[in-house]
Amino acid sequence: MTRMSKKSYGTGAMESLNHIQQSSKTSETPSPSSAFDSGPIDVELTLVNPASEGSDNDNGRLPDIIAEAKMYGNEDEQQIQETYLSIAIQVFIPFLIAGFGMVFAGLVLDRIQHWPVFEEVTELVILIPALLGLKGNLEMTLASRLSTHANLGHMDTPKQQWSMIVGNLTLIQCQAIVVGFLGSIVAVVMGGIKSSDVELDHAYLLCASSLVTVSLASLVLGLITAGVIILSRFCHINPDNVATPIAASLGDITSLALLSWVATALYESIGSQDWLAPLIIAGYILAIPLWVWIAKRNINTREVLYHGWTPVMGAMLISSMGGLILDFMVSRFEGIAVFQPVINGVGGNLVAVQASRISTALHKQAQLGILTSESNADEDTVIFISPVAGFCGKGMHARTTRVLMAMVIPGHVIFIYTIDYMKGGDTSLSTLFVLVYLCAAVMQVATLLYVAYIMIHWMWKRKIDPDNSAIPYLTSMGDLLGISLLAIAFQFLYLVANHDPQLGDQ
Repeated sequence: MTRMSKKSYGTGAMESLNHIQQSSKTSETPSPSSAFDSGPIDVELTLVNPASEGSDNDNGRLPDIIAEAKMYGNEDEQQIQETYLSIAIQVFIPFLIAGFGMVFAGLVLDRIQHWPVFEEVTELVILIPALLGLKGNLEMTLASRLSTHANLGHMDTPKQQWSMIVGNLTLIQCQAIVVGFLGSIVAVVMGGIKSSDVELDHAYLLCASSLVTVSLASLVLGLITAGVIILSRFCHINPDNVATPIAASLGDITSLALLSWVATALYESIGSQDWLAPLIIAGYILAIPLWVWIAKRNINTREVLYHGWTPVMGAMLISSMGGLILDFMVSRFEGIAVFQPVINGVGGNLVAVQASRISTALHKQAQLGILTSESNADEDTVIFISPVAGFCGKGMHARTTRVLMAMVIPGHVIFIYTIDYMKGGDTSLSTLFVLVYLCAAVMQVATLLYVAYIMIHWMWKRKIDPDNSAIPYLTSMGDLLGISLLAIAFQFLYLVANHDPQLGDQ
């Protein structure tokens, strides 16, 4: 339906009005760039004469006319009416791909924890969750940010795509170097507190390994993420459903492989090439101003460069706390390391999908800082929903929550039995272990999805763009929660399984 308020300006003006009215009818036809909008939308066109109202004589000239358009429609009308099946298919396939990537990462971690460098430089184990968490801090945040821009039609031309990708890749290089450096410092401090001793060679090794790992991993994963989003738009698939799991699919295995390779090489250089690690550290630190300069000149990343550090730093500290727990539990339960990337990765992937979808919906719905509701409910009611409304409600986000929760148990069953098979399959996973592990996984994902809804709406109300801030906090919380629940599960099984350290098997 189109409503227009008109003011007569003569025959020429009426012809222009008719032309605008016809154009407005034509514009109601959905375009490819609005592939995710559906349903009827009311458009109101108001024509305003900017000239002085007191001027009676316009000398036959047609005055300038400004058209103001307003769109009406609720959230469900402006979002595609995705079915349970369509969401499940689009999410589950990338979720499985990402899950198998995390399975292999767990197997790699299970093997490399016995390498000499990891046994000698135990701070590397503390560093691992922080490095793996960078995929949530940087790559998943990049995926969420680019998905929103893609859904809003800001990446439809090659020029827009080039500007967006180059700016964001330089931005995450800058963030990765800074966060990788600070993460290694935190790991050194935590390791020093635990052992009451800090060896300078080990500190250099830790810092250089961290910098090389995060820089190369961020470059590779950033390129993959951008390519997936562009391909998703081309195939008319909602990038919010696929980009974040794909961004994580190679993240863990890439980071662990790079870390183990670089750390081993630097460990072997101690005593013969002591200058190598300090040279790497100096090179990366000197490169920071270049990345900052490039990101600052790009309009798409300037705002994030100025204000996107708090969530990344906070998430790094939270993940490092999880690393301290992992370091303690690995020495107590050998079998825990192989499950750590899986439980953390599954929770992070699922909550990142939900966070990306909610953020895109809010960007389409209103301006930053404005919350709307069909029932005109109080804003606090919109933000702080009850768990019943969050999981059993009728809204779009509750529907997505149910779909994501339905993936937790079958996904984890596939992943843990794959781990068991890849480790040899001589012994079977005990029923008790599977039940306790699945309870921990369900609790983790349910908590994250509920917190995600509240956190993102709370950020939006306070004019904090959730595309830049929500996912780092959520994935790092998932890491800390996953490691903690896994530790509790192993401790519980240790107590009820006659103190058998091999808890996964019987």
